Amino acid sequence: MCGRYSFAPKPKQIDAQLRDIQRPLELNISFNIAPTHQSFVIANDQPVILQKMTWGLVPHWSPDGANSGKLINARSEGIEEKPSFSESVRTRRCLVPADSFYEWRTGPGKTKIPYRILLKNDSLMFMAGIWDEWRRGDVVKRTFSIITTRPNLEVANLHNRMPVLLTCPEDQRKWLSELPLDAALDMLHPPADGILSMYRVSEKLNTPGYDEADLHDQAPEQPTLFS
Repeated sequence: MCGRYSFAPKPKQIDAQLRDIQRPLELNISFNIAPTHQSFVIANDQPVILQKMTWGLVPHWSPDGANSGKLINARSEGIEEKPSFSESVRTRRCLVPADSFYEWRTGPGKTKIPYRILLKNDSLMFMAGIWDEWRRGDVVKRTFSIITTRPNLEVANLHNRMPVLLTCPEDQRKWLSELPLDAALDMLHPPADGILSMYRVSEKLNTPGYDEADLHDQAPEQPTLFS
């Protein structure tokens, strides 16, 4: 799955990958984006604008518009058949930019040890997502979910799921285009092996309200019985 990620782009990443995207004058960054937080996406209804939505998809047909954070991820397998996702994967697709995402390893005593996962080439990631809009009267909620798939070789050491990463600009453009469903589904696969790096970070990440730059700092690995 993908339960936390970071969007704190470097100036060179913005220049290289977001140069043609309209951005707010003050680009809010976050080192610890958690479910129900607002974050930036590039959606197919406005593909040249970086806009904010809330993480955790609320289907347009939801009776109350409540966001429990349960729909932060959409499994790629069978996504076209799920009532919450079927319409969005056909007509409401988005890119979720990130500098990295986080995953946890279970340590001694069932402790959760977080790791930061990023591209080796130091590029921004663009995760495949879907979005929806819920309206009742004057209330409008725009929300999104990150699509997950089987892990590649690196992530398999930590978890059995990972976000779908669209690593080339052509695929990013295709995902936001009026792509037929079958062609869109064909894009939902693990990235190539060998393109990611990871390292342990502080357990401060486990607190959703903690959002400081030191979450990107490498933490020492704990010695094991055989170290």
